[in-house]
Amino acid sequence: MSDDSADRGPVVEKPGEGVRAVDRALDILLAFRAGDRQLSASELLRRIDLSRPTLYRLLRTLELRGFIVASGEPQRFQLGPSVAHLAHVWTSGLDLAELSQPMMRRLWEQTGETVALLVHHGRERVCVAEMPSPQPLSFKRGVGHSESVIQGASGRAILAFVKDAASYLDGKVPPNQQPAYLEGLARIREAGYAISRDELIKGAVAMAVPFRAAGGKVMGSLVVYGPSARLDDARVQQIVALLLDASRELSAKAGATTD
Repeated sequence: MSDDSADRGPVVEKPGEGVRAVDRALDILLAFRAGDRQLSASELLRRIDLSRPTLYRLLRTLELRGFIVASGEPQRFQLGPSVAHLAHVWTSGLDLAELSQPMMRRLWEQTGETVALLVHHGRERVCVAEMPSPQPLSFKRGVGHSESVIQGASGRAILAFVKDAASYLDGKVPPNQQPAYLEGLARIREAGYAISRDELIKGAVAMAVPFRAAGGKVMGSLVVYGPSARLDDARVQQIVALLLDASRELSAKAGATTD
């Protein structure tokens, strides 16, 4: 059988077809939401306006490039390693200290207390940005200061959302105290914030919330701290509410998605 494809000439793509295909492929990827481990074709079709043949054709292309992984019978689909690669590239290119400045400035103005941004690094959390309180009685640690991630509100606000948090406790927390420590992390995870009093600095109160980047990974914590003389329980709860709002904004700017 002769091949007459050369006689027919190159296939000419109709204007707009390539852009439309890319747009539809992106719709498929963006149809996945936080908490979606796998989706069936029917579930995807309920979220995007495509015919079933077009959906399968685009899924196959995305699978070949590592953006989608298909498994099972009937097939179910999940995001693939190429998405993780892009998330890593996006996150590594972020200047979190600069990105957080508007939120930190607003917290600083609203609270009058020291505001800091800490990032998770190995078994520690490191201060990458700090705005000291202008008040005479105040506390500050300084950019570059690091502590074990198991210590303080700023550390536990991170550790509560880390996979296998128990592994961080070996050699740091006595075995008989670890169950209570892990229960405390569970309460932080449920509440979404951590508070400490007189822990790392005598007379200081710290309030911390986690912030996330692309993929939902907790990258660090946003913290406000000041003297207990100014921070009674009512004021602490007011500041926690402000921190939670700032954390949501910072997480969105860092690429995290919420649904």
